Amino acid sequence: MKPKTESPKSKNENGAAKVTPRLKQYYHQEVVPRLMQEFRYQSPMQAPRLEKIVINLGLGEAIQNIKLLESAAQELSLISGQKAVVTRARQSIAAFKLREGMPIGCMVTLRRYRMYDFYDKLVNVVLPRVRDFRGVTDRSFDGRGNYTLGIKEQIIFPEIDYDKVDKIKGMNITIVTTAPTDEEGKRLLSLLGMPFRR
Repeated sequence: MKPKTESPKSKNENGAAKVTPRLKQYYHQEVVPRLMQEFRYQSPMQAPRLEKIVINLGLGEAIQNIKLLESAAQELSLISGQKAVVTRARQSIAAFKLREGMPIGCMVTLRRYRMYDFYDKLVNVVLPRVRDFRGVTDRSFDGRGNYTLGIKEQIIFPEIDYDKVDKIKGMNITIVTTAPTDEEGKRLLSLLGMPFRR
């Protein structure tokens, strides 16, 4: 008789067993029942959920100094736990001395386990470290339940070593949800811990 082996889906790239993120468990156990009750969904599958998180870091100065882009990509990889992709200009703009195809920033798209881990860290560790933090605005929804948050300094992330930072860089974090409306998207994010301004 063959010994039972674990299915390959339960392991990550390094061969270690995956642990379901705390926030994902909380979403299924607490958030879905509350959303179903509030919005009167017929099935749990109708409840909005997180689809992906896109972190975008644009650097106009990278045209003159390419080393800035390298350090930004390294920092973004540290913050997200995933290798950053360099973004390039889509069209030439003479006033900015920008040619099509020039590297001008970097981005990361997080899904599934990494997405939940990052969101958990963002709302529970990173945002409370912002100076004079009074909550995030609820006006940054796009009309389809997706939320974009601007961060002015990358040093609020615990992975960044302040002494090794060459320049303060800002970034945009877009949280893409399956919510059809902003109201449902906002309720989903607030139940998952997003500290909206009262």
